[in-house]
Amino acid sequence: MDQIQQFLPFVLIFVVMYFFMIRPQMQKSKKEKKFAEELKKGDKIVTKSGLHGKVFDFSEKNNAVIIETGSGKLTYDKSAISLEMSQKLNQPVVEKK
Repeated sequence: MDQIQQFLPFVLIFVVMYFFMIRPQMQKSKKEKKFAEELKKGDKIVTKSGLHGKVFDFSEKNNAVIIETGSGKLTYDKSAISLEMSQKLNQPVVEKK
């Protein structure tokens, strides 16, 4: 019984770390992956480096997206597209009165 009580703080620390650090990161990763899979031509997106553009085409061979910008077409990896910034870009505009 005494040995179990010695390891109880370590178990509790691991449980707290799981629920506050590991699990939220896994959920965020799943959301980003689902977002990248659901992209379609014409979607407005923002990359993690801040490049704004529109999805022009997909390269399934390289798992990449061809983005149309003001200066031309660029190829980016699907993982380089930012979920949060793209969602903010596509939110409906609310007018202030």
